[in-house]
Amino acid sequence: MTALKDLAQVIRSKNSGPFEITFDVMFASAERYRQVERSRVLTRELVARIYGVTDEDIVAFLFFEPALAFKFTLRRGWAQGSIDERDTFGAQQHAPLMDIDIPQAT
Repeated sequence: MTALKDLAQVIRSKNSGPFEITFDVMFASAERYRQVERSRVLTRELVARIYGVTDEDIVAFLFFEPALAFKFTLRRGWAQGSIDERDTFGAQQHAPLMDIDIPQAT
C-alpha cells in the first residue's frame, strides 16, 4: 500500500463559491493516475464517510484523464465567511485525503 500523498503531485482544496469546496488530486504521470483510478479506492462512499457528508452533498465526483486528475466538489456545511467560519478559503480541508492507502499496481 502507498499513501495517496506519495502518489500525487498535488492534493488541495479550495473555494468553489460561497457554498461549495472543490478538492483536486493531480498526478505527475499517467502511470500513477491510472494506478489510483484502477484501484477503485476513491469512491463517493469513501468521500462521504471521511468528510461526514451525504451522497447528495457531493456535487461533482470524477477522474479526468486529460489533466491526470481526480476531483470532487462538496457542498459546504456552512456559508463562506459566516460566523464561526473554520476555513474561509477552503484551503485546509484536503488533509483527510493524504493518508488514504492505495494498493500497489498489478
